[in-house]
Amino acid sequence: MKFSELEYVRPAKDESLAKIEQLTEELLQAEDEKTSLDILKRATRLQEDVVSMSSLSYIRHSVDTRDEFYKEERDYFDEAMPTLMSALNTFMLALLDSPHRSYLEGVIGTHAFDLIELQTKTISDDVLDDLVQENKLASEYDRLIASAQLEFDGEKRNLAQMIPYMESSKRETRRDAFNTYYSFFEEHEAKMDDLYDQLVKVRHKIAITLGFNSFIELAYARMGRTDYDHEMVATYRDQVRTHIVPIASELREKQRKLLELDHLYFYDEPLADPKGNPTPKGDADQLMDEASTMFRELSSDTDAFFTFMRQSEAMDLLAKPGKESGGYCTFLPNWKMPFIFANFNGTKGDVEVFTHEGGHAYHAFVSRDDEWGLYHGIGMETAEVHSMSMEFLTWPWMDRFFGEDADRFRYHHLVGALLFIPYGVAVDHFQQLVFENPEATPDERKKMWLKVEAMYLPTRDYDDMEFLKRGNVWKRQGHIFGAPFYYIDYTLAQVMAFWFWKQAKEDPEKAWQKYDEFCRDSGLKAFRTLLEAHDMPSPFDEGSLGRFIPSVHDYVSAIDPAAL
Repeated sequence: MKFSELEYVRPAKDESLAKIEQLTEELLQAEDEKTSLDILKRATRLQEDVVSMSSLSYIRHSVDTRDEFYKEERDYFDEAMPTLMSALNTFMLALLDSPHRSYLEGVIGTHAFDLIELQTKTISDDVLDDLVQENKLASEYDRLIASAQLEFDGEKRNLAQMIPYMESSKRETRRDAFNTYYSFFEEHEAKMDDLYDQLVKVRHKIAITLGFNSFIELAYARMGRTDYDHEMVATYRDQVRTHIVPIASELREKQRKLLELDHLYFYDEPLADPKGNPTPKGDADQLMDEASTMFRELSSDTDAFFTFMRQSEAMDLLAKPGKESGGYCTFLPNWKMPFIFANFNGTKGDVEVFTHEGGHAYHAFVSRDDEWGLYHGIGMETAEVHSMSMEFLTWPWMDRFFGEDADRFRYHHLVGALLFIPYGVAVDHFQQLVFENPEATPDERKKMWLKVEAMYLPTRDYDDMEFLKRGNVWKRQGHIFGAPFYYIDYTLAQVMAFWFWKQAKEDPEKAWQKYDEFCRDSGLKAFRTLLEAHDMPSPFDEGSLGRFIPSVHDYVSAIDPAAL
């Protein structure tokens, strides 16, 4: 079945609530293990239907935010989901207290019950109105971003369509493109400040009402982090400052010399090479044909996966007016279908985002028959290991996408991955400061950003871009608005992707086997336990970055990009 043929049916809130309440009552009265398991199965099918319809409406809305029908459906779910989740929470509490819990743990796993126990702490009837408000504010930010129509080079363009100009080999074009791009954020500065201020305050209120000391603790619970906390993340951030920030500063200086610039400004950072950034050869259809060859040659399982994705047309890849920014992969349980969303714009990022989301989709595909998949929810750090590692494991096929520029792409891809980590850590540290001081003013938050920027991005220079010099660049990062404390997961995963990169250099077949095993085991164990089970180093361990980041540094240091 093709994605376009999937039938959307709004799940009626009152009917779903009645079913959940009935299942809860039956579970409380269940006299034996078999009856309890049957009730859990029926509750799971109900959840899968709600999740499928919610995800389907989300995809169709994000593909075209101007579609009034799916705009209304997204508004519906923003309103309905907190109430449904609260009712489901009551069911889960009954599940945790069931006399047959040990039997059910044997069926769906102990880690699943750990996640359920954590999630029951994140919602109550007392915060339903606040959760609705939080959803609406996050959606409002997404729509604001999608509404951007910027006049540049004789046409109206959205934010994603500005990226190629921001990577131009002509400095004047880059500078003009940056000014145009950020003019949208400056125009809406007050609006975004207000949106975020409301989000911070409502999230803090929810956390306090639920009994947490701060939203930081609630956010970690929402993210399903059962085996590490924000103090361990702080230790990891210190390692990044020690081991990666100096390397990043060195790489920026190397970039400045390569570009033959007297000074590297913010608008110079996206240009990696004076020849121009390597760009994929061919349009989206040609890239997908090459991707089919790549996945066919990588393994029989990836061949089956990508054949399914193409036949199902479960991808929307091109940037276009009205489309939300960014990229994502989601899963539709009713149809066992992963879906990839991207914004191709003719840059090397097209291949990076596609292989990245392809890693997510591959995990979803090989896990699609897991009857208890909803309870085997993987942490985002684990999910991002799937995606970021796939970016490196597909390196041998980059010649198909970039031709004679493949080695240039590989070099700049690895450098870009190293340079990303300090930024990703800065985003996380910024959010910690924000929620440690929820009463701070918008101007005080901008100063918080400048503080962490100086710690992790010491070479950054905005030239005369006053709006950014005041501490506003973070407003382009949608995760801060819609997925708080998610961003650190990308950096943790990038570190683990470097581990897979190193393994693939030494033995590609063995590296793929370990990756595939890691994907299939994900969701059954917490992140650190999963790493230990697969003999992988933990980025939280003291000194861990010092053990394998140097090998990545040595690799890029030995390459003269001017000779590529």
